[in-house]
Amino acid sequence: MSQQQRTKLMNRQTRAFTEGTVENINQQWIFFDDETDEACSIEDYVESVIEVYRGGRWQQGVVEEEGKILLHREITFLRENEPIRIRKKLLYSFERLLEELNDDSFFQFITTLNSLDFSIYDCIYSYNQLTFLRTVPNQSGVNFFTFDNENQICLVQHHFSYGKKDHDRFEFTLNTGKRIVIEKVNSQ
Repeated sequence: MSQQQRTKLMNRQTRAFTEGTVENINQQWIFFDDETDEACSIEDYVESVIEVYRGGRWQQGVVEEEGKILLHREITFLRENEPIRIRKKLLYSFERLLEELNDDSFFQFITTLNSLDFSIYDCIYSYNQLTFLRTVPNQSGVNFFTFDNENQICLVQHHFSYGKKDHDRFEFTLNTGKRIVIEKVNSQ
C-alpha cells in the first residue's frame, strides 16, 4: 500500500469535516458550526484544509489569513454566508499511530472500524504507548482509543509486539457488547 493509497483511504472517511458558514463581522471572518451553532474566528483554521461550495460543487483549498483561501492555486476570498467544510484534525497520538502501523495492519484497522460505522475522525481519546518506546529495540504494550459516532461508543485496545516478528491485535468493543478481534503477524 503506497502513501497515496493510505491518503485516499483516510480521505474517504465519514465525518471528516466540520460544516458551517462564514460571515464577515466587524472586518473579521467568523465560522459558524452548523452542528453546534458555535462561532469562532476563521483565523483559528489558518493552513487547514477547507472545502467551499461554489459552482454547484465542493471545491478544496487551504485557509489563509484575513479571509483568503488558496483555491485551485489561486488566492481568492471567502464569501458572506458561503457554505464551507473544514477538515477535522486527528488527535496527535492517534495520527502518529496510524503513520507507524505497517500497511496491512493500517488497512485492517481502518476497514474494521469503518465496518462498525465509525470513522477515524470519531476518535475522542487516544493513548499511544508506542510514543514512549521509540528507542527500545523490542517494543510491546497496549494502546487505547475511544471513538464516538454520536450513536455508539467503540473502545479499541491495540496490543502490539514489535521485534523479530511484528504482531498487532486490535480488540474493538462497542457499548452494545459487540466485540471484534483482528490480528496481524508480519515477519521482518
